[in-house]
Amino acid sequence: MSKDLKPAQRLGQVHAKRNKILTWTLSALFCGGAIYAAYRYTLVTEVEVAVARVRRGDFVIAVRTRGEIKSTHSVVLNAPNLPNPRITHLARAGSAVNKGDLVVEFDSVQLEQYVIQRTTVVRQADTDIDQMKATHKMDDQADAMNLMASRYDVERAKLDASKAEVLSEIEGEKNRIQVGVTEGAESQVKAVVNAHQASHASDLSRLNQRKDKAIRDLDQAERYLAQTQLHAPIAGYVDILPNFRGNGSFGQSPPPFKEGDNVWTGAPIIEIPDLSEMYVDIKLEEVDRGKLKLGQRVRVRVDAIPDREFTAKLDWISPIAALVFTGNSGNSSAAQKTFPARATLTNLDPRLRPGMSATAEVIIEQDQGALLIPVRSSFTRNGKPAVYVEVGQQFAVREIEVGKRNDEDEVVTGGLKEGEMVTLENPEEAAKRARKRL
Repeated sequence: MSKDLKPAQRLGQVHAKRNKILTWTLSALFCGGAIYAAYRYTLVTEVEVAVARVRRGDFVIAVRTRGEIKSTHSVVLNAPNLPNPRITHLARAGSAVNKGDLVVEFDSVQLEQYVIQRTTVVRQADTDIDQMKATHKMDDQADAMNLMASRYDVERAKLDASKAEVLSEIEGEKNRIQVGVTEGAESQVKAVVNAHQASHASDLSRLNQRKDKAIRDLDQAERYLAQTQLHAPIAGYVDILPNFRGNGSFGQSPPPFKEGDNVWTGAPIIEIPDLSEMYVDIKLEEVDRGKLKLGQRVRVRVDAIPDREFTAKLDWISPIAALVFTGNSGNSSAAQKTFPARATLTNLDPRLRPGMSATAEVIIEQDQGALLIPVRSSFTRNGKPAVYVEVGQQFAVREIEVGKRNDEDEVVTGGLKEGEMVTLENPEEAAKRARKRL
């Protein structure tokens, strides 16, 4: 090789440059890790902790249970005794009705035709009776004429017989015989008159019986026709009952009655509950039965009316427990004992309806104006109750004195003042959970 020609790189120059790049890369990674570690383990972690205010209020110990709103009184409208009743009109479910409003109507076309037919029969019977009376009147007049003529003949025969002293013996005897003949004729006429009167009475009785039957049929048809309409006996709202003979799906509840359904006599179709007096139907656990007594106040919260609290009075507790099967009906171990009870509402709301679900709290003990904190705020520290009190941006542990507690609140008898803020959890535990999420 000529000495004027030089290689582009010297031997070993490539490896030195690669080592320099690798060194700088490792240094950058180390510095980044150090910075992250300093940020991760040296900076203060800020977390949000839920707090609650120490307040004064009514401390209540109560038995809580679920229940259902029901009406104390309700009226059920049943299908009347009609031939082949079919519903042609049915009030809308849930609609409000006043006393006397039409709620159910059945097919009345055939009954209206039957009423017209029975009315025609009654009128025809009246016409037949009038015609029969006219005929009888004519017969009575003819009988009266015949009876009068026969009496005249008798009197004339008697007059002729009285002339026997001045007439011959033969003529006198003939006159006396004629008296007997005329008297017999008079008796015959009287018998005919009596027979006519008996026949007339029989004819009138027969026609009157037919008329009476026609009137009874007409009255029955009119009663049927009047029963085709069912009116609300009280004010309330319409609850359409299930049609147990309806064609529902297997395993599902029977469908409610609807227009066009054929019903049977006595079928319950509509229930109208009285909204002026209502109660909550509850079931009490066996462990709570001994804590309760009649007359205790009940606080009621209706799910469908969350903006209002209702009050009630416990006025009935069943003396016999009812079994509620929560699992397999054949497994007796799955049955739970509950005591049915009822609490009558003392305040009502126009929105309240039977069937609404509600939560009931039977008040056992109540302390007014107690200093309260949530149960979640209290914890044990060194064997004593304590809380975390908010002080500026930090929380300080403070021991307190407590009294009774329920599922939600705890009574504070010392260590806190009204208006102070306490945490609903341990701030240190909240901070540890926050660091783990970083």
